[in-house]
Amino acid sequence: MSRPGLKLLNTKLTRLLGIKTPLVLPPMAGAAGGELAGQVSSAGGFGFLSAGYGATPDEFKRQLSLARAALKTPPSGYPFPVGVGYLAWQLEAPQSPVIELISVALEHDVQAVWFSFGEDLGRWIQLVRENDARRGKKTIIFVQISTVKEALVAVNEWKVDCIVAQGVESGGHGANYASPLLNLLPSILSSLPPNGPPILAAGGLANGAHLASVLTLGAAGAVLGTRFLLAYESLYSHAQRRALVAASSDLSAWDHARETLGWPAGIDGRGLRNSTVEDFEKGIDIEILKSKFREGLKNQDTDRIIVWAGTGVGQMNQIQTAKSIVEELHQDCIDHLAAVAEICS
Repeated sequence: MSRPGLKLLNTKLTRLLGIKTPLVLPPMAGAAGGELAGQVSSAGGFGFLSAGYGATPDEFKRQLSLARAALKTPPSGYPFPVGVGYLAWQLEAPQSPVIELISVALEHDVQAVWFSFGEDLGRWIQLVRENDARRGKKTIIFVQISTVKEALVAVNEWKVDCIVAQGVESGGHGANYASPLLNLLPSILSSLPPNGPPILAAGGLANGAHLASVLTLGAAGAVLGTRFLLAYESLYSHAQRRALVAASSDLSAWDHARETLGWPAGIDGRGLRNSTVEDFEKGIDIEILKSKFREGLKNQDTDRIIVWAGTGVGQMNQIQTAKSIVEELHQDCIDHLAAVAEICS
């Protein structure tokens, strides 16, 4: 997976996952499918695909097959270096069909699972641990948090394997009570023992310089979502990718427009500002808003549909393959770390 002469990055995350680049693709609903997750892992990072939002077991299995195809691994019995992410609030809904997708992922021997946004994440962590004990397996558990208090619970009570510290700059959904990443990350690192699990930085990160900066702060790696929306392998349409190339971000009103209002209190969404947001702020009747949104979906009208994006979107200007993105981020990070070393010489 590595090119001759390419320097490797050695962190808690790379050692935990057996990867060469401490870079994680998050499980973005509607964007991170099996092909994108598999290509990111194949290139040396680690890719998650999303479970939920109406995904049936058959469609979910198809996405897992696409990930295996991208990694060129046989259907079963071999390492499967991808992960699956779950929105815990969807798991907690009465008679949730998403719960079945946990079993499907574990049966397919995915290397990791990721839980976020729920009232009882410990319940799902325990479910995975019990399943691992029965099957004699070890699934690496990621938990996404937004405060020091949540990080302490994740480490001391849930004994998770990896923590994703999400700053308020993140695209898609995030906690509106979170601190900016450059405040959140050091606060978490100073509150946890040095021998604790890897801490990953997430929120507004766009390039290798950002990856280098969070590594120097003490993170074991970084999560970049918006950057991979620009990958050809993402589930985003070409119209959405084009919109990302030349846009800025803002908080969203799209959960009202698309009727996905089950999110926990304090969780907002960030994406590209468009007429849907402006109409919502003007108080346009919600049924009219929904109708215009549905019409926008038919026409792939980016002035109406959702294009999630973090605050770093303005620093991205090229649509590339996932492999090219991983390689560029890796080398850019190496170059910036080397430049810092020269300052200290």
